[in-house]
Amino acid sequence: MSITVAVIAQGSMGAGVGKRLHENGAEVRTLLSGRSAKSAERARAAGMKPAADERALLDGADFFLAILPPSEVENLAHRLAPALSALSKKPIYVDCNAISPQTVTRVAAIIEPTGAKFVDGGIIGGPPRTGDSPAIYASGAAAGETAVLGDWGIDWRVIDGPIGAASGLKMSYAGITKGTTAIAAAMLLGAARFGCGEALIAELSKSQPEMLKRMRGSIPGMYDKAYRWVGEMEEISDFLAAAEAEKPPRPDNAIKTLDRVLGRSGQS
Repeated sequence: MSITVAVIAQGSMGAGVGKRLHENGAEVRTLLSGRSAKSAERARAAGMKPAADERALLDGADFFLAILPPSEVENLAHRLAPALSALSKKPIYVDCNAISPQTVTRVAAIIEPTGAKFVDGGIIGGPPRTGDSPAIYASGAAAGETAVLGDWGIDWRVIDGPIGAASGLKMSYAGITKGTTAIAAAMLLGAARFGCGEALIAELSKSQPEMLKRMRGSIPGMYDKAYRWVGEMEEISDFLAAAEAEKPPRPDNAIKTLDRVLGRSGQS
């Protein structure tokens, strides 16, 4: 058995996933129009075959994986929709981006009229490397049909939930991990600005050694990819805004629960 997977784009994650699939025997296609020379080189090194156009990319493919910055996801869906509509056999469209459930619902609304099945995806972890793979969660009615990707070198995890569940998981996880790194970096910079940086480090070493260890591991690795965090943190804000806007809030509304715990709502 062989499968064909189309992947856009060719960043470190997209190319890393493409390479892992290729190494395990899948045919992997991509589209390089408008991409940089570095993207083209990453695609070549990953064994990703460049397609001539959108239709050639998708024709005969079993799956399409969208792996790119949050700001590009809706434009990509609009770009691929005509080619998907024209195909009699359509790949399953899996949006693997760091976007809110609200955004992925909009992307699904673009793809579904084409007749292609749509799956919500969320990636947790860094690009694949030897002996390791990020976890890619999938949800939605067609998510079970994507489970086969777990046989091609990817840690693919289907979860029971609608479109938005996988993205909600990604937003929750990234809000904790990236959020704490961002807060820690901001507080360290603030301490340095007011001349108490060394004292803060000394106090953390004594009272919060595990926290300091995590900060020393996470903050240096943030520098070269922090620009990508902006869009993702905006999506996390969008994710939380939906809970803030619930009237009346549901019993599981974490924002309102926190509000009560902090006493801002006046409820006990």
